[in-house]
Amino acid sequence: MARKHKPEEIIGKLREAEIVLAQGGTVADACRRIGVTEQSYYRWRKEYGGLKMVSIPDVFSPEVPNENSPV
Repeated sequence: MARKHKPEEIIGKLREAEIVLAQGGTVADACRRIGVTEQSYYRWRKEYGGLKMVSIPDVFSPEVPNENSPV
């Protein structure tokens, strides 16, 4: 059965992969190091590529208007 990764784990793995790539490694090397397929890596990079850890709650929480804000 496939493992469902949490967004925090995905971003951490993408950062680790970027380190491997910056050191001159290939995408295949980076994927092997973080334990995912190249397909998952590219899908994650497309979806989570520009995110940082602080922006995760903003993306995955539903939009709730602030009751105290003026209209």
